[in-house]
Amino acid sequence: MNKLESMAVFVRAVEKGSFTAVAEEMRISSTMVGLHIKGLENYLGVRLLNRTTRRQSLTDFGHDYYHRCQQILTDIDEAESRASSLHQYPRGLLRVASPVSLGVHVLSALNAQFLHAWPDVTLDMRLSDSTVDMVEDGIDVMLKIGEPEHVNSLIARPLASYRSLVCASPAYLAAYGVPENPAQLIQHRCLGFAHPLASGSWQFIEAGKPFSVPVNLVMSLNNGEALRHAALNGAGIIMQPEVLLAEDVKSGRLTRLFSHMATPARAVHILTFADRQQLPKILYYVDHLRQHLSRSLVST
Repeated sequence: MNKLESMAVFVRAVEKGSFTAVAEEMRISSTMVGLHIKGLENYLGVRLLNRTTRRQSLTDFGHDYYHRCQQILTDIDEAESRASSLHQYPRGLLRVASPVSLGVHVLSALNAQFLHAWPDVTLDMRLSDSTVDMVEDGIDVMLKIGEPEHVNSLIARPLASYRSLVCASPAYLAAYGVPENPAQLIQHRCLGFAHPLASGSWQFIEAGKPFSVPVNLVMSLNNGEALRHAALNGAGIIMQPEVLLAEDVKSGRLTRLFSHMATPARAVHILTFADRQQLPKILYYVDHLRQHLSRSLVST
């Protein structure tokens, strides 16, 4: 017999004072109640109850054992309640990975809101523009710009579109001139993002039609913030996410070029493991981003 079940039967038998009452409550036979208690006595090698046809009473050992069983069962109930609460409200450590610019300029504020709403959650943010392995790095939620690849056991949800701006500092434009159209970028000093898929061309959309132009890359960097600082110091022209450059454009530190043209929108996807997406800390965080991230990406 299951020892914990037998302990629960024994405790109820003491509290009810009747095998019959316990049998009705637990929907077992009176004989089974007796077998549970007898099983405990055989296992312990000590009598727990003195029982006659009229009454029952605890032995000295049975009295002590009853209180210990009562405490054990209470502890188990409390542990199960705590476990159950984990499936109701977000709590615990949540590991999130994101590209640097998105993490710094968008997620920082959204994370603060989330932590204020759910103070039992601890966020571990991993900001990197390099490839992240969710399994090896123990990541619960990952944000990715562009179409996700090799998702396998992952669930990928589109969140919002991520658009880029083409900008340069006033000092650069004063020194090298203002390009009137993207085709002139080949004659300018351009700063590009170092990525295996990157090439010496940038994409634009005019009148609904996409096209690409070659650019003269004089520097490649693998970090958006580093590209931004290079541009601010007059090193060249950059094409980077709007959220990264918005404040610089507003303040005049950078000048937007080709404002009459759009750049291809790149969807931001949020990735979670299929078998873990219903955990409250993950479920609530994903819902939070889906509600608020879209408008955070539009800054100008």
